[in-house]
Amino acid sequence: MSAPPLDDVSTRETPAATRWSVVPLLRRLHFYAGILVAPFLVVAATSGLLYAFTPQIDDLLHGDVLTAASTGAPRPLAEQVSAAQAAVPDGTVTGVLVGEADATTQVVFSAPGLAEEHSTTVYVDPSSARVQGRLTTWFGSTPVTTWLDGLHRNLNLGETGRLYSELAASWLWVISLAGVVLWLARQRKARRRTLVVPEKGAKGVRRTRSWHATLGMWTLIGALFLSATGLTWSTYAGENFAAALTALNAKAPTLDTELSGHGDHGGGGTAPSDPATFDRVLGSARAAGLDGPVQITASSDAAWTVAQVDNTWPVRLDKVAVDPSTAAVTARADFADRPLLAKLSSYGIQAHMGRLFGIANQIALFLLAGAILALIVLGYRMWWQRRPTRSDRRAPAGTAPQRGAWQQLPLWFLVPAPLVLIAIGWAIPLLGLSLIAFLILDATIGAWRRRTTKRPEALTTTD
Repeated sequence: MSAPPLDDVSTRETPAATRWSVVPLLRRLHFYAGILVAPFLVVAATSGLLYAFTPQIDDLLHGDVLTAASTGAPRPLAEQVSAAQAAVPDGTVTGVLVGEADATTQVVFSAPGLAEEHSTTVYVDPSSARVQGRLTTWFGSTPVTTWLDGLHRNLNLGETGRLYSELAASWLWVISLAGVVLWLARQRKARRRTLVVPEKGAKGVRRTRSWHATLGMWTLIGALFLSATGLTWSTYAGENFAAALTALNAKAPTLDTELSGHGDHGGGGTAPSDPATFDRVLGSARAAGLDGPVQITASSDAAWTVAQVDNTWPVRLDKVAVDPSTAAVTARADFADRPLLAKLSSYGIQAHMGRLFGIANQIALFLLAGAILALIVLGYRMWWQRRPTRSDRRAPAGTAPQRGAWQQLPLWFLVPAPLVLIAIGWAIPLLGLSLIAFLILDATIGAWRRRTTKRPEALTTTD
């Protein structure tokens, strides 16, 4: 569950009913985490939903350059690269993407005046070698995909903005699991059917809570998946994840592009100025078994890299290094040889982006993002429905669960809790820091309210 369900039992239960229980603490945590983190989740879910459909958006906005205008046997890459070079005379070819049969060939250039990590990409009809257009791209992404990717990752604010997405991913699993435990605790004496089906005949806040909770139960696995995969490439938690993979020797092996000992050039490479080199390198990669769409990356001082770029199941992500002078394959790195954790990480990231299973993956992400947004709306609706309405104590929203829930924690929970919190705080730093900040703020507000409550009593006693 990814938004703030508010349990209206917290202030009416007797001490005996909640003593030695983690439920009051989880209720308060779920309440405040949902209230404060939900806006971040709204942005993440909405932007992620849009990004998942970037293939369709690209076809709509840039179909004239992405889709080949004619059909037939492809011309040699040398002709296609030469046509692209004529369109960008001041650029240097850094790579070529050979796509599907109906896609244009993408010739990538580095050129003066481009922003960091950006390139000029020329789109060439492979059958006619005619240039269909050019775009400024970021790692091969069109301008609209680049913008949506930046919106989802960092609100297009750079490294500072990445904190928003990491904060949302850090708290999503906490909110989800806490919500499930609260719902299971509430329904422990009810029929099992009510765990995953909204309660019939319920009205008001009870009806809203039932819909929120059952929808959260259905969404749980997907929410945990988005949280885990989102954290793998976040700034701080992502670094810890990469360090863990390295320690476990579970990272994908890097492709060796050194040329020492290969050919007669003494280890030097071949500058990508001769378009015919692309045909030789591509031919060697095809002979080595790299079928489907491939990305050729040129180098002037190392072997050229040819990498499969098909992320649709079953994925094709093998790579080979090719000596551009001799067209000999000098090294390869196959996806099948990656450690299991590296494979799972790759699968997870591609599924998170909506690429792994094609349109089915996109539909699943659409439903999941829609469910998260609905949970947030229902959570805030419960907050509003539980507001005091009496004329002498009206309020715009419901009251928060009472403080002091930690005093009701059982010993089995209290003893390991500090070590668990330290471990989680190390692995997911933003979660730990934001939790500490909240605890300090909450304690300060609580102390201030107790002080202001006691002050009138002291004045009355003095009088």
